[in-house]
Order: sequence, then structure tokens, then C-alpha cells
Amino acid sequence: MSKHIEKLKKQLLEISEVVNSFRSEAVQVRVVDRLLDAMLEVEKGENENVDLSKRSYKQRADNETGTASLRGGKKPGATKVLNQLLSTDFFDTARSISSIAIYCRENFDSDFKTSELSGILLKLANENKLRRERSNENNRFEYIKA
Repeated sequence: MSKHIEKLKKQLLEISEVVNSFRSEAVQVRVVDRLLDAMLEVEKGENENVDLSKRSYKQRADNETGTASLRGGKKPGATKVLNQLLSTDFFDTARSISSIAIYCRENFDSDFKTSELSGILLKLANENKLRRERSNENNRFEYIKA
């Protein structure tokens, strides 16, 4: 195991000058991420001619919900999930943020905090994709298809 770590350290030192030449930290992370992915593919022997220009995620269909999740442990983000829900009949009835978070946890295996969802829901309401109404029962906002 330590041989692999030493090899990785050596390779990172070799590419550090190039990676650090990018000003954006986000770009630096992407470059390193792609390089590490390519190295893993080569080590596994899956693909000797690795194409770094495109990053392809293979999707598998979730039979129960009909949604797609990304292979390799990467899950769709809150924006993507909420946009998928918009295309269904989910928002035909008024939904609270907590009920949306629970639905996402159960059906998308995504444990979003209500604070993650609130900004996206507000944006969708401002874009007239959803209506935001106060509930008479608990004085909290509920979201329904516009």
C-alpha cells in the first residue's frame, strides 16, 4: 500500500506545477480529479487509451422511481432532483420543505437538508415554475406547481 502512496506522491509532484498554473481552484480540482480517474482506469486495465477530454458517467436506471443516479457513489444534486420532480405530478399538491426533503431521502437516496432545498425552491418560485404559499396550519411555506 505504501508503494502506491509513494508513487502517487511522486506523480502529484510532477503535475503540481501545471495544476498550480491554473488560477481557479475549481479548475485545479477538476484537473486533478480527471487525472486520478484516468490513473485508476489505467491501473484497472479497463482502458489503456484514456480520453481526458470527456468525463463520462454511466447512469443506471432506478427501477422503483424511474430516476437516474450516477454510478460510483455520486448522486444528483438538489437542483437536479427538484427539476426532475417538477416534471412529474409531485408538486400537484402543496408540499412543505420538510416533506420534500423526506421524499428525496426515500426515493432518491439523497439526504438534503431543508436549508439546501429552500433557496432552490425560492428560485423556482421566482421563475414562476412553483407557487409559494403560507400554510394556514403552521404558517410555513408550501410549494405547489404554478
